[in-house]
Amino acid sequence: MEHIQKAIRYVDPQAEVTNIASLSGGSISSAYRVDTNRRSYFIKWHEEAPYDFFRQEKRGLEFLRESEAVHVPDVLHWSKKFIIMDIIQGRGNSRTDEWLGLDLAHLHQSSGDYFGLEEDNFIGELPQENSWETSWVRFVRDHRLRPQMEIARSLGKLTEERARRLRYILDHLGEWIPDDRQPVKLHGDLWAGNWLTGEEGRPYLIDPACWYGDYEFDLAFTRLFGGFSERTYEAYETVQPIEAEFEERMPLYQLYYLLVHLNVFGEMYGTQVDRVLALYSRSR
Repeated sequence: MEHIQKAIRYVDPQAEVTNIASLSGGSISSAYRVDTNRRSYFIKWHEEAPYDFFRQEKRGLEFLRESEAVHVPDVLHWSKKFIIMDIIQGRGNSRTDEWLGLDLAHLHQSSGDYFGLEEDNFIGELPQENSWETSWVRFVRDHRLRPQMEIARSLGKLTEERARRLRYILDHLGEWIPDDRQPVKLHGDLWAGNWLTGEEGRPYLIDPACWYGDYEFDLAFTRLFGGFSERTYEAYETVQPIEAEFEERMPLYQLYYLLVHLNVFGEMYGTQVDRVLALYSRSR
């Protein structure tokens, strides 16, 4: 692949590609392990990436690194179509899951003054609005749920019943979500495919969609599709106790990610969306 050889030379003009291996796991960009005569790299390629897509990924990794709580790969070069990083490769050990929980808990103790971020970014390939807010309820309503609702409407995925139930939830969100929450650094797209095991079994976070929000928002996504061990949650709670009321709020936070998946992947996520909508608007 000549385009990959050219990309690698932005990092090392003397490098000669010796092998390219396609990697699984990405639904948006093509991912490769690239071996050269000097070292190996990880590269993601997206021919039609949205404007600023890979710059935002680099900024998200920097945002996480600045917390000094988690490990992330180094970004070596990025452009409109690709990003090159250190390749993360290691083998988990008996402490990897524990370290993951501790790292996430410490990340969630890195606080900010407001909810949001200084600029918008992406959740997957969809735009993610991050305008600063002082109100947690207002942020979730106006910058998380409502934008995905409007995307669903534009894509023809918002049935009349879904729209009615969503409007009810947006109008009454403050009945379930407390407003007096502390903004902390979030990964923002924390499913099991977005962390890797590096040297000495240390967990590394990848593919962030970062912003400042309630720590429960990250935790809710870890619970949506599974893949995180009980040891991870136990270690997390030694640093950051999880409130009992989280279980009542969790589906509302998961609704954001379910709407994203509905908008990206289609009706295969419609049943889960409808289940959450019914849970909070049963008799409406």
